[in-house]
Order: sequence, then C-alpha cells, then structure tokens
Amino acid sequence: MYTLYGIDESGSCMIEIALQRCAVAWRRIDALARINPLKQIPTLVTPEGQVLTESAAILIHLGLEFPASELLAGNRAQILRGLVYIAANCYSAVGIIDYPQRWLGNVDDAAQAQLISGTRRYLHQAWVVFAEQFADQLFAPGNVPNALGIMAAAVSRWDAAREVLNNLAPGFAQTLARVDADPVVAPVFARHWPQ
Repeated sequence: MYTLYGIDESGSCMIEIALQRCAVAWRRIDALARINPLKQIPTLVTPEGQVLTESAAILIHLGLEFPASELLAGNRAQILRGLVYIAANCYSAVGIIDYPQRWLGNVDDAAQAQLISGTRRYLHQAWVVFAEQFADQLFAPGNVPNALGIMAAAVSRWDAAREVLNNLAPGFAQTLARVDADPVVAPVFARHWPQ
C-alpha cells in the first residue's frame, strides 16, 4: 500500500489524483517529520518503503510504474519538460511568496513585502509563458488529464494565477477548467478547496 503524507490545499492533491488513476491501494496521513526532515509535502512512501518527494518526481514515478494510468501519455518529452518547468518556475515561486523569511531571514516587513510582490509578478509571467508553450500538452490521447495537466491545474490555484490567466491567456484558463472538471480530478479538488 502507498502512504501519502499531505494536507488539504496542498500539492498532495496531485498525488491523490495520480494514485486514483493508477488504481492502487493508498492512504493519506499527517506524520511527516520522521520521514522527510524538510517537512515538505507531498511525500509518498511506496509499498517497498521507498520515500519519494517532489511532486513532479512522484508523478513521473507513478506514470512510469503504471503506464495504463496515462499520466505520461502524449508527448512524453514535453510532458516531462512541463513538469520540471512548473517545479522550477511556479512551485518554487509559491514557496518564496508563502515563506519569504526563509530567503530573507529577520528583515523588516517592507523588504518581505517587496520580495513577495516581485516574486508574484514573476510567477504570473511564468504562467503566461507556460500557457504559450504547453497549452496543448495537458491531456492524454484518451482525453484524460495527464500528469502535466494535473500539476498545472493544481499549482495554478495558488496566488491568483487563475485570475491572471483568465485575463492574459483565456484559452489556457479554459483548458485548466477542463482539467478541473475531470471526474477523477473534480472530487479531489473539491475536498482540497471547498467553496
């Protein structure tokens, strides 16, 4: 059985969706510090006891282990590129916005606000660039969201990215809405982000 360490409104939603698509037994618990000293979520423990961290790496692992899940179906090179793009440019920016003190230490509020503001501008521009380069890579040939679609739909829910995309890349925002409406994705997102 897989064990997922995660909480609501976090990246663990992506792994929940992927595990469902893989049709494997799993459970979610919150006791992270003993297996992941950085206390980062999601963290997945395989039935063999391997500890996996980093959302993109977990999605890639599950896609390779369970090809029938179609998590990596489509243009695999672009899917992998897109997963790394989100991790490097979007997910990392969210970490700076959420925890500026990790980067600045104990500085005044004005310096933290400036870092947050600048990082949020960068994040929103990174999403626009992503939309231009990857909009047609979010679905497997069977018209189900692949790993890139799942990750893009989840991470774009943070820091007003969807609002920016609605204005600057409305077609891509509609594509994300299609991912959101998928029958496997929708209930997980509803639990993580109740209205």
